[in-house]
Amino acid sequence: MPAPGLSEIREAAARLRGKVRLTPLLVVPPVRDRAERAAGMVLKLESLQVTGSFKPRGAINALSALPADTVARGIVTASGGNHGLAVAYAGWAAGVPATIFLPRSVAADKLAKIEAWSARIVVAGDAWDDSNLAALSHAETERLAYIHPFADPRVIAGQGTIGLEILGEAPEVDTILVAIGGGGLIAGIAIAAAATKPGIRVIGVEPTGAPTLFESIGAGRLVELARLDTAAVTLAPRRSDELNLQIIARLVERIVLVSDAEMREAARWLWQETGVAAELSGAAAVAALLAGRYQPAPGERVCAIVCGAGADGIG
Repeated sequence: MPAPGLSEIREAAARLRGKVRLTPLLVVPPVRDRAERAAGMVLKLESLQVTGSFKPRGAINALSALPADTVARGIVTASGGNHGLAVAYAGWAAGVPATIFLPRSVAADKLAKIEAWSARIVVAGDAWDDSNLAALSHAETERLAYIHPFADPRVIAGQGTIGLEILGEAPEVDTILVAIGGGGLIAGIAIAAAATKPGIRVIGVEPTGAPTLFESIGAGRLVELARLDTAAVTLAPRRSDELNLQIIARLVERIVLVSDAEMREAARWLWQETGVAAELSGAAAVAALLAGRYQPAPGERVCAIVCGAGADGIG
């Protein structure tokens, strides 16, 4: 399937109305610590989304577009944690069984939350890529509908509704900072933002220990990382997908890298200054700004996506 456009994202927004939360924008006023970097920053709090991340937007949109007889047997996916939660929730809400394949590195609290949504859990492999191979095999053998976490155009369209919401509420935003795992979130936001406000900047943020799209953009082709070295496991596939790479190469201005220590410091800053509890991946976009990996021009209006809730960065 081709990449979604603005019309598909608007259709997703209509489909999701009443099924996901319209998360707030929070303007950060001047504060005591690094005020010159943080003052005026706008936070899109997807950490307050149902299940604790943006992922239900894509999962519900993808599930809603599938024929009823297709999903009746059940749905399956592979995830580093947040997409699995979203598919579990989507399956519970639709009354269909969900099976979630996860790597051994998944956080224990995410396992518990997925179980709470009545999904079946299968732990397979050291990274998302390993779990995904197992999930695809299971889906084919059992004839189940498979929902990809980032390379499904309907998932991308669902995530793109965040871009519509940001520019609908804050059209003055010049730049959007977005964490990258597989690339579904930034692909959707970039499509929506570019179509709504031509010239807007979209900046990607990856961990230094999982620079999957950074390396792929630099090479001009998909690169599979030989090694992952980050605690932000929801931002750590070894390989993205050609669909995401093409969208990101066309619409994302650049990708910057942040360390785990910088993400952890940003998570603590978010908690201390705003009362927002973000996991490491959820704090990645803010880390890019606070650590100076992205330096806005004077007067530039920046929105950072807080994409996931958690306490792993606070302690």
